[in-house]
Amino acid sequence: MIRKKMTFLFTLLFGFLAIVTAQQKEAILLEKSVPIFENGEAQIVPGFSDESKWIRHDLWVETEFDTDGDGKKDRMHVSVTRPGQTETEDLKLPIIYISSPYFAGVASNLKEIFWDVRHELGAGAEERLHPEVVRIGERPIISNSHIKTWVPRGYIVVHSSSPGTGLSQGSPTVGGDNESLAPKAVIDWLCGRAKGYTEPYGKEKVKAYWSTGKVGMTGTSYNGTIPLAAATTGVPGLEAIIPVAPNTSYYHYYRSNGLVRSPGGYLGEDIDVLYDFIHSGDESKRAYSNSVVRDTEMKNGMDRITGDYNDFWAGRDYLNDMEPMKAALLMAHGFNDWNVMPEHSYRIYKAAKEKGLPSQIYYHQNGHGGEPPLTMMNKWFTRYLHGVQNDVEKDAKAWIVRENDDKKSPTPYRDYPNPESAPVTLYLDGGAPEHGGLGTEKKEGQGIETLVDNFSFSGATLAKAEHTNHRLLYTTPTLKQDIHLSGIPKISISLASNKAAANLSVWLVSLPWNDGKNSKITDNIITRGWADPQNHKSLTHSEPLVPGQYYQVTFDLIPDDQIIPKGQQIALMIFSSDREFTLLPDPGTELSVKLDATTLTIPVVGGMEAFKSATE
Repeated sequence: MIRKKMTFLFTLLFGFLAIVTAQQKEAILLEKSVPIFENGEAQIVPGFSDESKWIRHDLWVETEFDTDGDGKKDRMHVSVTRPGQTETEDLKLPIIYISSPYFAGVASNLKEIFWDVRHELGAGAEERLHPEVVRIGERPIISNSHIKTWVPRGYIVVHSSSPGTGLSQGSPTVGGDNESLAPKAVIDWLCGRAKGYTEPYGKEKVKAYWSTGKVGMTGTSYNGTIPLAAATTGVPGLEAIIPVAPNTSYYHYYRSNGLVRSPGGYLGEDIDVLYDFIHSGDESKRAYSNSVVRDTEMKNGMDRITGDYNDFWAGRDYLNDMEPMKAALLMAHGFNDWNVMPEHSYRIYKAAKEKGLPSQIYYHQNGHGGEPPLTMMNKWFTRYLHGVQNDVEKDAKAWIVRENDDKKSPTPYRDYPNPESAPVTLYLDGGAPEHGGLGTEKKEGQGIETLVDNFSFSGATLAKAEHTNHRLLYTTPTLKQDIHLSGIPKISISLASNKAAANLSVWLVSLPWNDGKNSKITDNIITRGWADPQNHKSLTHSEPLVPGQYYQVTFDLIPDDQIIPKGQQIALMIFSSDREFTLLPDPGTELSVKLDATTLTIPVVGGMEAFKSATE
């Protein structure tokens, strides 16, 4: 009887083992912990979840550069968190790697170190304050981010401080080559190709014997920029990246079509301000870095006078460096992110897709930050780091969180922009200083309308105003049905200024302004754009405007995907200084617009037929 029971139990056990992987069979028999996968996702493993058994240690990885002037190759401070099984059971696991300039602390008085924006265009501002950053943090832990998410699922989590921050040597360059080569060096070390040391200046070496050599990176904002920076080096072993709201071009972050423009919420910030904000590295090396990077390279290259694109900015645009990139790309961004605007993700997603790289993009309707749902990230890393064939690369290319939907429930589309979107060109009918019209029929003889710049009024105030000479506003008829916009609107304005330089700001908004009363509208601002009319011919060379002479200024607005509900009107607002984003010269500059020579092109799902159905 006992023999029959034992036979039954062994039959049951091996019947169960037949439905799991060979590695999992071995783990069950030997009571080992190994990664487990269900529905194409890495699952939480109890053996990996016991924090008391995690191994945490730090080290320094040697790079190929010296940016702090001490004649020695800079070393990056790295911390590791891994399951104890990687030590006791000879288990190798893939890596989730996060790098940042923020981990060791930042300047506390940010608004005090901004540039003064209250001055005339073409004039320099007074010198600003330069803070000293006090480093925070203790060894061996650099950061706890992402650890509780990924270690229990069978990953090792690695953090590093970027050059010139925390205990990492070197200098911050805010997009310079060393900020790409630093994470490359860490990945090289994880793959056995670079040297790691137990101390910043020591000779005792340490190896990543617990690494499979498969690395994925993620992070948000600056921390999302670094994965892309690493990927543009083409470093072997970096298999997949998930950048969230990354800054992919510092020119696009601090300038817009030739115009000096601040990121939303940080009026007066520029690249040298960000340098000061993050520079938490060795105090004894800061004077050298300040002199070489901030007070020479940045001062000579950033050009707050003209806002022109130049070699300095080109060297900090990752779109220019994508040829070597091989990593699979899942990007995430918010359409209402007015800090790092969604154009940053779209331009890289488009280029990666054209290169034939596995690429997907996730957009939501909120502001800065916002990772994709965990299940999307899990499948992405499971596919490319663990090698599980879950077919994630065959999923929809674009995932859009629709208005008022849960961010965990995005709507899949074949691509972004929506492939069914088509351009619809709209023309202006006069109406200043009240509202003019915006429609598909061009009416000749609309003449010229003029606005007077006054930064005292916010864009929202101008959009809501029934009567004002500080903006020009043109509206469609009230929508009879919803309109789905998906893509990049384009504006072409024929304008003249009474001065040699002027700000040009354009908002596309939904009216009437809801002030939070209509839950179907997430934000009245559909999209925005800014430009310097002095750059009407060239982004790299501006020319002073001849007062009274008309120039054709054509540029893209920020990408969007939004459903404008029936009962609203789509409105184009043209004004000059934007008190949230631009320099703020004294009021009084006049901009005159030729209505007959001005057009707005919007991307409408369903094209002209859908637009006319909604407006006629």
